Amino acid sequence: MLNLSPQQFASWEQPIDMLYACHSKVKSFCRQLQILPDYIEQNGCNQAVQNDVKQILNYFNQSAPLHHDDEEKDFFPALIKQLPETQQTVDTLAEQHHDLHHNWDLLSLQLNELLLGQRKNVDRELIARFVAGYDQHIAIEEPLFELGRTHLNHDELDAMGKIMAERRKA
Repeated sequence: MLNLSPQQFASWEQPIDMLYACHSKVKSFCRQLQILPDYIEQNGCNQAVQNDVKQILNYFNQSAPLHHDDEEKDFFPALIKQLPETQQTVDTLAEQHHDLHHNWDLLSLQLNELLLGQRKNVDRELIARFVAGYDQHIAIEEPLFELGRTHLNHDELDAMGKIMAERRKA
């Protein structure tokens, strides 16, 4: 039986589903990162590693910042407008975005060096810090997605989805 993941059905018509789909991708790439050092130790930096690392770099260099923009520019303001009591949580999440980007900058440097043959492996502790940051972040953020699903009206969500889709055309 085929196991279908949420991102296979998400569309910009349902922006909260798209936010969840992005988190699904993040979790998948974080799992890949966690197994990367052991795999490299056993198999070297082969073509499979290079392909995976390129996908990880592409996602976190392009898609993840767009996802954070979706949240900070569209979803969070709409949610705060309906539920002002979420402001403190949103502030925490926005601050975490800075930390996530900082850890990504450090990790992406090592991943690029790996691809260029300038290093033999990637720092496990840096990967652990990066993954833990996303684990903590997602655990705080996804309950807000559910609040948005409950408290944002169809017109707000529709407009948000259109803006998010347009952001990816630029």
